[in-house]
Amino acid sequence: MGLDEAERDREALTDSFGRRFRYLRLSITEVCNFRCVYCLPNGYARGPEARFLSVAEVRRLVAGFAALGVTKVRLTGGEPSVRTDLPAVIASVANTPGIAGVAMTTNGWRLTERVDAWRDAGLTHLNVSVDSLDRDTFARLTGHDRLPDILSGIDRAFDLDLGVKLNAVLLRDTFETAVERFAVWLRDRPATVRFIELMRTLDNVDVFERQHLGGAAVQHWLSERGWTPLPRRPEDGPAVEYSHPDYLGRFGLIAPYADHFCDGCNRLRVTARGKLRLCLFGEGGVDLRDLLGEEIAPGRLEARILEALPTKARGHSLMLAQSGDLRRMADVGG
Repeated sequence: MGLDEAERDREALTDSFGRRFRYLRLSITEVCNFRCVYCLPNGYARGPEARFLSVAEVRRLVAGFAALGVTKVRLTGGEPSVRTDLPAVIASVANTPGIAGVAMTTNGWRLTERVDAWRDAGLTHLNVSVDSLDRDTFARLTGHDRLPDILSGIDRAFDLDLGVKLNAVLLRDTFETAVERFAVWLRDRPATVRFIELMRTLDNVDVFERQHLGGAAVQHWLSERGWTPLPRRPEDGPAVEYSHPDYLGRFGLIAPYADHFCDGCNRLRVTARGKLRLCLFGEGGVDLRDLLGEEIAPGRLEARILEALPTKARGHSLMLAQSGDLRRMADVGG
């Protein structure tokens, strides 16, 4: 399929089940400097030939997806801020015609001193992974005693009018304390705290079996205290958000083990090595990197993406304890 035909099919970035994809999650590194107990408890170990997408490759990749109707890109990792060229990466995405929003998920390591530069480069939304507002618990879960500095960086992000969300992995041992502290924090802050069900990967089976707590626990806690779910919109992602008249902020819940979770899937993923992952818990991927050079004829990248999309499955098999070939979330970007 040539570029002209791809342009005619601009509104056709739709899979076999009628799901429309306008959102790309793009990992820019597998490296992470945290040691979260459910992902990289022993830290990141760099393997041979760890060469991640360059700024130029990111620019060409995002341009291809934008030509097919993608309007939002989220930069993920690993931890994106380990890249010294992160502002250039953000700018390359933000300056792509058709891209209306550039988001990033970070552990907050360098947030305080660098969030201004990221906003100036074009960042519009920021998700920060904060599993607990208790300093000792945070240090135990992540391997780093950096919570006060991270919270200071989040306050700076508010000052810069970035759309801010906190991501907290839902863990059996910490949920009750965590949700109570987050509720106090949300009373006067315009943020969303999203609990994300712990997902089984090939490397975290023991932690998963000890710590997995279903999203129903969150729903029950919220409903008992007067939080109500907001109406769903067609363009919404997997999170169900809850509001309360006495709180400026919101809670959210991402529950991949719930029935019909995948029905509203609206995102595609590309790894830091340039592979298109049609499902986080799929197998393998479609290599796009060979089509990201300057010499590649126009339209070939878009054509390969369109050719791959019909193979996207209806849903994952997490309920059957099948995680595909996903070893760690850091490998793909979650």
